[in-house]
Amino acid sequence: MHLGTPEQQFPEIRELDLFAEMEDAHFKLLMRGAYLQTFPPQIELISEGDPSDFLHIVVSGSVDLFSTWNRRETSMATVWPVSTFILAATIKNAPYLMSARTLEKSRIVLVPSQDVRAVFDIDARFARAIVTELAQCYRSVIKNTKDLKLRTSLERVANYLLRQQARASGEREFELLTEKRRLASVLGMTPENLSRAFKSLQSYGVCVTGNRVTVGDQADLERFAKPSPLIDDYTT
Repeated sequence: MHLGTPEQQFPEIRELDLFAEMEDAHFKLLMRGAYLQTFPPQIELISEGDPSDFLHIVVSGSVDLFSTWNRRETSMATVWPVSTFILAATIKNAPYLMSARTLEKSRIVLVPSQDVRAVFDIDARFARAIVTELAQCYRSVIKNTKDLKLRTSLERVANYLLRQQARASGEREFELLTEKRRLASVLGMTPENLSRAFKSLQSYGVCVTGNRVTVGDQADLERFAKPSPLIDDYTT
């Protein structure tokens, strides 16, 4: 389904930092070839190594970014609405370095990459927004690498739970939003090691029942995890 006039387009897309400051005429030019599509769960949207034909915008649902090598597979990240992927490949006109599949029924807007690059060349505000987003993505990769290389698996799990708790407004009880097998992959662990880590964190006041997490002793968990904004704060 092609997007119509600006009035018919999703306002949440226009309000994304990536598009918010660009000129109206350029936004219309950018979206002229875009279209909205609804995908069922577990549909592969892109494959690593393929040309980056479209910039994808997740409007609803969620998307798993993953990679495979030598019969192994790992989850890299989860994309939630409303956000884009994979911008770097679109701008560089390079092959995708990751694959993507829907985790649930999802609505995705696909914007032709050639239109993104064309508007990049004529809209300075849009270009600055792209540079800012790519810089943020780079910093997130650095933080994730530090998390993987400087922390033990138990420390990674503890800090992940603290980050999820912060996203849940600091509530003592909250739900894991990621299926445990995928979470283990994101944290660089096996599902068995993740299960053992949850049990080990019981001594720091953490109880995990199904997807329900209860932090019984906040101070004790933080003393063990030693969270750092230079690793755990993905907003900076």
